Amino acid sequence: MNRRSSGILLHLTSLPSRFGIGDLGPSAYKFADFLSETGQRLWQILPVNPPRPDHYSPYQSPSAFAGNPLLISPELLVYEGLLDESDVQGSFEFPPDRVDFPAAVAFKNGVLERAYRSFARNGKPAEYEQFCTESAYWLDDFALFVALEERYDGHVWNQWPEDLRDRRPESLLRAKEDHRETIERAKFFQYIFYRQWKAFRDYCNGNGVRIFGDIPIYVDFNSADVWTHPHMFKLDDQKSPLVVSGVPPDYFSETGQLWGHPIYRWDALEETGYEWWMERIGHNLKLCDLVRIDHFRGFVGHWEVPAGEKTAMHGKWTAGPGSHFFRAVFDRFPELPIIAEDLGVITPDVVEVMEEFDFPGMKILLFAFGDDPATNPYIPHNLVRNCVAYTGTHDNNTARGWFEDEISEEERRRVLNYIGREVPPAEIHWELVRMVMMSVADTAVFPLQDVLGLGSEDRMNMPSVPNGNWRWRLRPEMLTDELRSRLLAMTQTYGRAAALR
Repeated sequence: MNRRSSGILLHLTSLPSRFGIGDLGPSAYKFADFLSETGQRLWQILPVNPPRPDHYSPYQSPSAFAGNPLLISPELLVYEGLLDESDVQGSFEFPPDRVDFPAAVAFKNGVLERAYRSFARNGKPAEYEQFCTESAYWLDDFALFVALEERYDGHVWNQWPEDLRDRRPESLLRAKEDHRETIERAKFFQYIFYRQWKAFRDYCNGNGVRIFGDIPIYVDFNSADVWTHPHMFKLDDQKSPLVVSGVPPDYFSETGQLWGHPIYRWDALEETGYEWWMERIGHNLKLCDLVRIDHFRGFVGHWEVPAGEKTAMHGKWTAGPGSHFFRAVFDRFPELPIIAEDLGVITPDVVEVMEEFDFPGMKILLFAFGDDPATNPYIPHNLVRNCVAYTGTHDNNTARGWFEDEISEEERRRVLNYIGREVPPAEIHWELVRMVMMSVADTAVFPLQDVLGLGSEDRMNMPSVPNGNWRWRLRPEMLTDELRSRLLAMTQTYGRAAALR
């Protein structure tokens, strides 16, 4: 992270595809080519765990380890001999610029079921058995969790029969026997996902592109992780959360944000040498070349709210493990490519931990013009080398949408004064990209929507709105020759193109 480079933020579901949702197929390889050809050395993605079917957020998942089967490529399944060509031919009626999640899920489920039947008929190859053995530390419990969730109609695991809720060994053995095929199917989907993922990552790395992943600090309560490791979380004797996650009231919300995740028992984790976290970090480093830890400050101090509260107002700050945790992590992983998501109100104790371990933080250009640009910590002239500079993130409006629809006239004046001239809205995104490119920050990342100059209607996520997010998709014709030339020229001009060759 200490050499100049740049990259693009684009989640895999946003790639073009004939099947309603982006995946690990040909479009992923073509986008890796685009990055390489334009001098980009990083491809930042969102978490690749399977999303819950309510909002399809990549940050809400039944597993911190499992891969998202929706990302499996049907075209590669044909190439691997698990589907017939007829399964992926024909005209599919999916929106070209949005993910229709219910329709895409229905199609992918049918395709994956046919692939599983083909796999089951032909016997299990040694490679599959090896994957299951090497992944058993998370895969066995996840596959059983999937089977039991299906058996009990999607009810939360602490509402299952008490013997299964409490994981009594004889009941687990009986459940594994009763649901053998569902378990095998879940394992097969993971095997295929990780096989396709490895080929995808190898291709990216071979073309000088590193994968920049994302680890949410918290996990969902209704997940295989909490069911399997209830002792790691603050739960009552009925296995329900005592306290849940959030952030307190601030400038952006007078009632705070109530996220609702269970809170870690860091003392119990420490007794194991933080083993579950070590497994999680090691797992993600097998997937990605570097990772962002979402809500980094939660390792130092976190806001916990009594379960049952309707807002985050009545919580309290509780200390996290801080430096002790990261010393243990560095003992296990001496070369730890972590970026700290340090947005929001960051206290001095969080800064101390980041400085102790030399973790880069995040600097968002869209936050730079709300007050005096001379002293704003996000303005390009105040950045430091050891950071990742962005125009915006997946949670922000697009750069053009922000400029046209969101900021005040005073903020717009500050932006144009900083640029030094009038800029039409159709060109503002390039000026903002240029500011980040030319900054001293070692690493620069841009949501693809900002490079394309798209408006508010094409933002990826609006955190305050529960529905309609995560749906934006790239259309192939958007990556024009003019765009390629302009992005490459700017990347070369500011010394970022050859950093990782």
